[in-house]
Amino acid sequence: QVQLVESGGGLVQAGGSLRLSCAPSGRTFTNYAMGWFRQAPGNEREFVAAIFWGGGSTRYADSVKGRFTISRDSAKKTVYLQLNSLKPEDTAVYYCAAARGPVVPTGTNEYVHWGQGTQVTVSS
Repeated sequence: QVQLVESGGGLVQAGGSLRLSCAPSGRTFTNYAMGWFRQAPGNEREFVAAIFWGGGSTRYADSVKGRFTISRDSAKKTVYLQLNSLKPEDTAVYYCAAARGPVVPTGTNEYVHWGQGTQVTVSS
């Protein structure tokens, strides 16, 4: 059974940083793209960043380019999302997701496995 477990969310002041982790299990993800999405109250779930596990290619939403960095550690079987220069508008539940590669998609309907989410709250 595939599981994606997120961790690392919390409350931080504007300008601060957090690192989110996603630990997938239940299958080999070498040929998968791992993505991060977020959803704020009243908003649709939106793409944040994604990485192809095998080759390391990445994609970012324009709103987070230069502030967020996605990476993976194959030895630890973990995907990370480093969030820097956080803004109050980054407040949301952040979800980890997996899509069959090698394309790195940005649409929610292209991801087949999802985690439960971790809350990120940025105070002004």
